Amino acid sequence: MREIEDDGGDPILKELFAKERELFGGLFNTTKVFAHCPPILKAAKQLSASIEKSGRLPASLVPLVYLRVALINGCPF
Repeated sequence: MREIEDDGGDPILKELFAKERELFGGLFNTTKVFAHCPPILKAAKQLSASIEKSGRLPASLVPLVYLRVALINGCPF
């Protein structure tokens, strides 16, 4: 699947791309793929933020949860 790195003027992508580039210096591959459907990308980012902000999981466990989900979905990165 082609990865999208340009927001193309979409306000959702513009905001999310800018935030991710500011925080991490670039875009994750998952972000570039989800960018095909900006509302889904936004929902996925909100889900991740909610999990991290809930405090229900120890901070050290959150990356392992993401890794497990990626493995279940056959996403090796």
